[in-house]
Amino acid sequence: MTSVEEAPSEPAGAPSLALLALEVRAWPELALYVASWPLLLAHPRGDGHCVLVLPPLGATDAATTPLRVALRGLGYSTHGWGLGQNLGPTSSILDGVPALLQELADRSQRPVSVIGWSAGGILGREAARRNPGAVRQVITLGSPFRLLVDDRYRTHAALLYRLSERWHVRDESIHGTGHTDPLLEVPATAIYSRTDGVANWQWCLEDEGPRAENIEVYGSHCGLGHNPAALVAITDRLAQPEGDWKPFTPPRWTRHLFPH
Repeated sequence: MTSVEEAPSEPAGAPSLALLALEVRAWPELALYVASWPLLLAHPRGDGHCVLVLPPLGATDAATTPLRVALRGLGYSTHGWGLGQNLGPTSSILDGVPALLQELADRSQRPVSVIGWSAGGILGREAARRNPGAVRQVITLGSPFRLLVDDRYRTHAALLYRLSERWHVRDESIHGTGHTDPLLEVPATAIYSRTDGVANWQWCLEDEGPRAENIEVYGSHCGLGHNPAALVAITDRLAQPEGDWKPFTPPRWTRHLFPH
């Protein structure tokens, strides 16, 4: 795990073009995910609670299908968001995610775990701030929630962000406020990669606390949703008994998958 204090003090910039080019690793990572499917039985079984999975910017629920299928196979009640393409903080998305979250919590009579990939994680965190009582925990995958408002165009997804910006709500509080963000009221896990080619890893870190942590994996930004190490961390986090959150310790047989 990595704490925010380890990050350099100077402002972070966008990842290098070399790292961006290496995002093609997402396809081999998907193949590795498929090849490791038999090992899924070694992951801890779920308790059946609802898991809401939010897609990255520009993507739909199709992008999160591998992750949701794996978690469903472990016994969780997994759900896509059903809001179409992620265009960022539009009014329909900002209203739709908390509404879906509350609907799932009401239907199951249990709080919901929220997993957000990239921009999906920013939206998931915002929903958890609005309605913490409906949330069991938040897990983000390469989500640049530490990116300052004035620096929102510094990721390699900036062009896509600009194209969708005309539909965004004009509320800077949901675009990222950097290190001034307080800790969430619910347990939070930030999964990130230092070789992320889209968003600088320093933008994706939690301030670690009693119920907040960072987990580093090897891999690309575009492959985090099916990264085998990320799946190990996610299933470990989800399998914790409700109300009994503890920091992540990789299972012995998977420690080679994690840098620390």
